[in-house]
Amino acid sequence: MAVPPTAASPVLATVPTCTAVSTHCPYCALQCSMTLTPAGGTAVVEAGEGGLCRKGWTSAALLDSPRRLTSPLVRDGRHGALREASWDEALDRAAAGFRAAQATGGPDGVGVFGGGGLTNEKAYLLGKLARVALRTSQIDYNGRFCMSSAAAGAMKAFGLDRGLPFPLADIAGAGAVLLVGSNLAETMPPVVQHLTRQKENGGALVVVDPRRTPTAAAATLHLQVQPGTDLALANGLLFLAIEQGLVDEQFVAARTTGWDDVRRAVASSWPAEVERATGVSEPDLREAVRLLASADRAMVLTARGAEQHAHGVDTVSAFVNLALALGLPGRPGSGWGCLTGQGNGQGGREHGQKADQLPGYRKLDDPAARAHVAAVWGVDPDSLPQPGRSAYELLDALGDGGGPTALLLMGSNPVVSAPRAGHVQKRLASLDCLVVADVVLSETAAMADVVLPVAQWAEEDGTTTDLQGRVLLRRRALSPPAGVRTDLDVLAGIAERMGCATGFPVEPEAAFDELRRASAGGAADYAGISYDRLLAGEALHWPCPAPGPDGAPHPGTPRLFLERFAHPDGRARFVAVRQPQQAEPVDEAFPLLLTTGRVAAQYQSGAQTRRIGALTETSPSAFVELHPFLATRLEVADGERVRVSTRRGEAFLRARVVDTIRPDTVFVPFHWAGRQRANLLTSDALDPTSRMPAFKVCAARIDRVAEAVR
Repeated sequence: MAVPPTAASPVLATVPTCTAVSTHCPYCALQCSMTLTPAGGTAVVEAGEGGLCRKGWTSAALLDSPRRLTSPLVRDGRHGALREASWDEALDRAAAGFRAAQATGGPDGVGVFGGGGLTNEKAYLLGKLARVALRTSQIDYNGRFCMSSAAAGAMKAFGLDRGLPFPLADIAGAGAVLLVGSNLAETMPPVVQHLTRQKENGGALVVVDPRRTPTAAAATLHLQVQPGTDLALANGLLFLAIEQGLVDEQFVAARTTGWDDVRRAVASSWPAEVERATGVSEPDLREAVRLLASADRAMVLTARGAEQHAHGVDTVSAFVNLALALGLPGRPGSGWGCLTGQGNGQGGREHGQKADQLPGYRKLDDPAARAHVAAVWGVDPDSLPQPGRSAYELLDALGDGGGPTALLLMGSNPVVSAPRAGHVQKRLASLDCLVVADVVLSETAAMADVVLPVAQWAEEDGTTTDLQGRVLLRRRALSPPAGVRTDLDVLAGIAERMGCATGFPVEPEAAFDELRRASAGGAADYAGISYDRLLAGEALHWPCPAPGPDGAPHPGTPRLFLERFAHPDGRARFVAVRQPQQAEPVDEAFPLLLTTGRVAAQYQSGAQTRRIGALTETSPSAFVELHPFLATRLEVADGERVRVSTRRGEAFLRARVVDTIRPDTVFVPFHWAGRQRANLLTSDALDPTSRMPAFKVCAARIDRVAEAVR
């Protein structure tokens, strides 16, 4: 229902119809450019330079969908049904629930859980809300499930984390690319044009993946590694680079430290041992090293397949070690990079919604960082809480887990996306107050006590930061439906009710200007970036400091590390790592390896894409891939319903018999809900540094079931 605006809720100006607006896709970290032309309650999409995938082309379909939320909802009693409410009632309910939780549990009685798809402005103010209005340390976000291991590995090696420290277009000029754990042809299809140009220029592509995906099928060389052994593979490749005299000794001596420790650490990574551990043949190992080392310009790119493990940071370090030994980072057209996944996965982790960080990539436990940000916020540095729990640990502690008894959740759907999802669902159900802001009634929102309908990407302005560190401006093309407010308005309304009547701007540009001041001087410095510069079409990559003494605007930094790395001595760090024991080895009861991933027509938890007809027609349900040898042994036919079990739960899926997967491995996409949830199965083993869950490998079994099972 529509409600009159309050003082904290200005009416958004109506955008003239048929006015084309240049903006960016709401999905992955490519943030592809597009043009939207309003047409009634929706918009017509036109691709910008670089094209769009099918999700981008259909992204406007949800704008006028009857399945989106247009009125706040509240639940009367613990087991009552959700009903429509006014905004004042819904926000009052939320604030009352937070106060009640803090009355018994102190400031940390309330938790905050954000998302890697939130704009920079939202991520910034969500972190400020937690630490200033709610005064809680209990804040983290779902980006912990995606990029945290790569971020931690980059910080160890280079002293700075930016997904790609060079422009994406540099890929086309690379003589060799080692792509580890990424199926770009389905997860980021527009990137394939860069790989196509790279191939046309005579370049080689080496893909590491347990499945022969469309990306792997197009590669020069496919290393079909056993899930969980990427680290052993990287150490084995480095061993061969040393054995064959391919190490760039001059670069190592001039620009790195720690090489001797790494050389000793990989001394036992003999090719025969690596072949036994990974399943990749010695000739293929040698060919991969030859292709990388013989190229004038080469890249090592890692993604979730290598990173979402209980030893994901060490795996990233192992591949960075290989890149450093070959002299790639800091060389124009070469380097190591992480293919960030979520729409604002980069910016989302820079500005304060992560448990241990303040805006500008400042550390929350650094007194100087606390003082700087506190001055921008107008609060005492000592009033800011210390770092809290990481994402999964926060979810695990909710309600009767001994942690927060109330939770504010924005931009995430952990009932589907969190590991050990059945357990997380129980924790959410045990909360005294769950408040969810979303555009649709996701599986998590359906459990909430208060549901707040918020504007979609095309209905508000805001910035995102793509995988190459470029800050982009998403522009509003049309007004949200009556009864819907922006996330910034929601944050302001909650802050006001928690005693902060000011300090939470509802206008995105005002929020961004404050973010610029808070980030100034930090590792991720946005001080020199403004809406005016972005509207003028400038390509601005952070760090982009404020103008210097001469007043000239900073041009941004598209390529990092050309002269020095971000450690105080300017040198990169080798980090010695060894292959650990599998976090969950197979046994007689669970003899298979389960890995998870994405399909082209769906995105993340599927909360939005599963509500778009053109996408669900293409990918209507989950499935489990298994090799014909395994299917024969289990007497499972293609299309037959099976039960996939792990030590945490079971899912019921249709078998898809394919020869593109290893015989010891099964694959399940993670976009679906209910009894098709892949994350009912996945492990909650956490990386000791990044606290990344081990989504990408666990022990499993498959059993035939009766068709009647639902």
